[in-house]
Amino acid sequence: MTDENFLTPEEIDELVALRRDLHAHPELGFEEERTSAIVRDFLKAEGMEVHCGMGRTGVVGTLRIGEGNAAIALRADMDALAMPETALDRSYRSKFDGKMHACGHDGHTVMLLGAARLLARRRRFSGTVHFIFQPAEEGRGGAQAMVDDGFFERFPVDRVYGLHNMPGLEIGKIAAVEGPQLASSDRWEVVFRGVGTHGAKPHLGLDPTVAAGQFLGTIQTIVSRKTDPIEAAVVSACAIAAGDFEALNVIPNEVRIGGTSRAYSHAVRDQIEEEIGKIARGIAAASGIGCDYEYRRGMPAVINEQDASARALAAARAALGEENALASFPPSTAGDDFAIFSTRVPGAYVWLGNGPAEDGALHHNTRYDFNDAAIVPGIRYWTTLVEQDLAG
Repeated sequence: MTDENFLTPEEIDELVALRRDLHAHPELGFEEERTSAIVRDFLKAEGMEVHCGMGRTGVVGTLRIGEGNAAIALRADMDALAMPETALDRSYRSKFDGKMHACGHDGHTVMLLGAARLLARRRRFSGTVHFIFQPAEEGRGGAQAMVDDGFFERFPVDRVYGLHNMPGLEIGKIAAVEGPQLASSDRWEVVFRGVGTHGAKPHLGLDPTVAAGQFLGTIQTIVSRKTDPIEAAVVSACAIAAGDFEALNVIPNEVRIGGTSRAYSHAVRDQIEEEIGKIARGIAAASGIGCDYEYRRGMPAVINEQDASARALAAARAALGEENALASFPPSTAGDDFAIFSTRVPGAYVWLGNGPAEDGALHHNTRYDFNDAAIVPGIRYWTTLVEQDLAG
């Protein structure tokens, strides 16, 4: 599509090159020094007010146009993952072993930069937009760090918007859906403490491994028998440590088990926390052993607010066409700390089509890559959203 009021082909090529440069130079959470400097310089070149160092390596660009009093925020994440990139045929593959942009944050960063440039040039809204370039989304607490640094006090906003690429959804399509989009993401740990003894004389000790086995089977009933069948939930044990394979005639003193839980509802999240503890303590009591239980809450669920969702859907329709804006799309059991922003003010988080998942390479796969063809649709959406939301 050619549009004299859009970015030029040369500018789009520049953004593609920048996206690939970021891909080749991935930085983990709170280490995004190079990426943040690029973002800072880009925004300053567009004449924006730029605030650096928020949440350690975060950047906020501010654009005020007209006399409107409303303010909104758009968020892009910048960090990479601690994993190798195995696509050896990619000219812009990661230059750093064990670091990779396997979730598309390189693309998210570039799309928001492109939208910032276009909005500054067109000046077709009245109000304030804050461009959030967030560090450390991948489980390291970047959104919370920005909030703790006073984001909402320094940049009060009426609504906040997020966007994430989605492999499997066609290029040029956006899903903007009211309600739950991503699950809460919590971690839990249980330690069963018994009395170790000789493996041939179990009656002389208190065996924590038997209790651990009962626990592992019983926690599966939380979702199947305790939560409402209409409510989605996940309880997974993901790590276990006990004993020594060099001493297979020794019953250990303790067994440590850890895992994750996911939910879309605050009530179900509370229920899961209570049930895991109840099961662990009950089995320990019946076995005559001790039990320690810790439940660590991480990201809350991303739940799109009604009005913000309607605005996001309207923008997607206007930017990409009625047929390319989806009002229905399944949520994900992954998590995103965009929720830290959207639990403070109304928010909406949309899914941007990234095209087919080549070779099955979905998010967090060692062959994953952001699709550069999604850059233009993403910029059109962001730009339209701001111009409609802050129409004045």
